[in-house]
Amino acid sequence: MEPDLNTQTVEESLTKSKRSCQQYEVVVKPTQWSIIYSSEYNIGFCGLEKLHPFDSGKWGKIFEFLKVAGMLREDTVVEPMEATEEDLLLVHSNKYLRSLKWSINVAGITEVPPVALLPNFIVQKKVLRPFRFQTSGTIMGGKLAIERGWAINIGGGFHHCSANRGGGFCAYADITLSIQYAFQIFNISKAMIIDLDAHQGNGHERDFMDDNKVYILDIFNRDIYPHDGFAKRAIKRKVEIGCFTDNEKYLKLVERHVEGALNEFTPDLVVYNAGTDILEGDPLGLLSITAEGIIQRDEIVFTKCRSRNIPIVMVTSGGYLRETARIVANSILNLRHKSLISCTEAEQAGLIEPDVLPQTSLPRSFSDGGLFARFKRSCLSRSSNSFQNITDLSPSRPMSDQQLSNSDNITCSDMGFTMDDNRF
Repeated sequence: MEPDLNTQTVEESLTKSKRSCQQYEVVVKPTQWSIIYSSEYNIGFCGLEKLHPFDSGKWGKIFEFLKVAGMLREDTVVEPMEATEEDLLLVHSNKYLRSLKWSINVAGITEVPPVALLPNFIVQKKVLRPFRFQTSGTIMGGKLAIERGWAINIGGGFHHCSANRGGGFCAYADITLSIQYAFQIFNISKAMIIDLDAHQGNGHERDFMDDNKVYILDIFNRDIYPHDGFAKRAIKRKVEIGCFTDNEKYLKLVERHVEGALNEFTPDLVVYNAGTDILEGDPLGLLSITAEGIIQRDEIVFTKCRSRNIPIVMVTSGGYLRETARIVANSILNLRHKSLISCTEAEQAGLIEPDVLPQTSLPRSFSDGGLFARFKRSCLSRSSNSFQNITDLSPSRPMSDQQLSNSDNITCSDMGFTMDDNRF
């Protein structure tokens, strides 16, 4: 397989005069967590978003769970701006960005064929604009991590997109962009990508091929998409696992290889791609990791980076089951409970007493999942009292499985369905 290089490569784009990045100009208040989110992250247009198995409203649900738990409010998170074309040109070629002005190309990237029939101005607004907000969130996350020690972008993690090619529901190379802006503006000398999504991160791997400043650790299911043999050459520590790998084996591998990678290479920034498609039952990841296993995995990565004072930014990447949003929220709450993330000013400003925690339902504008979810679950009926049984939550502790299961009342129906594994 040959590299996907056009007339302009990442290295060539970096020879241009230094660009400022508007994301770096956002003023972050002391009372704001290093957590980045915007309601613009969520994708929804006449139900077309349901033709893909990805829950295109997952990001809003994560935020709502964290609000209900008493950790976040709208004014205690960082809201990014939309990434501009100039922001994207640091990495992406003009040719690639022009290709996104053809709806048929976006349909191929998102794997939603009807998108090809839509006028491109609609595709830009309803599909690509949310991706640009999430991409800017990852860029902003790199800055916050360097300044504060850690950051979490509730979205992002488009690890199948490279400078000149999108795919697998990934239209912009947010991980590459975040690292390249950190190199350019903060003058950091080394970065590490820890990619623990179920799928190989072939996008950033192609971007950093033969770049000794970037160390890539990728633990992925070798039996699923993308099978990108060329991109594998960029992986410094490659760990291929098989379908239905369980907690015990997986967590030992994570512990050993994150430790080993950080012993081999001392980065100035870690970008952690924390996909939850490793969850047991995920139709595309095909692994067998429990919710608790995901929480332990994230804790391992943060513990090893924070104990070494290495800045880390986490992005949420893939995950295709309805449980995904609450597991991500629970993992973030666990990181807070273990003091791996903190913001004293934000906690003082946003503290909600557990006995007066409001009963809140998820906004109806959020997507209820993709095509797989439509066949596996009836998402048309949602309780207006989704969070009725979690009013006893402590703001400093993660939600229990029972509390979380009570917070997402979606009726299930078992209808057979299969889909090619080629996303995230």
